[in-house]
Amino acid sequence: MAATGELIRLINYVDDITTTLRRIQASLYGMDAEERKRLAESLRAADGKVHELLEALGR
Repeated sequence: MAATGELIRLINYVDDITTTLRRIQASLYGMDAEERKRLAESLRAADGKVHELLEALGR
C-alpha cells in the first residue's frame, strides 16, 4: 500500500522527535540537578500524550 503525503509528513514529525530526544540526551551531561529535574517533569507530561496517541492508533 502506498503511503499518502500526510502519512509521510507525520512520519517525518516522528523522526524529528527522535532526533530531538537524542539531542536532549547528549545535553544531559552539562545540566545541573535542578535543570534535569525540570526537564524530567516536562518529559513525563509528554509521555502521557505519547501513550494516549499509541492507544488511539491501536498499538
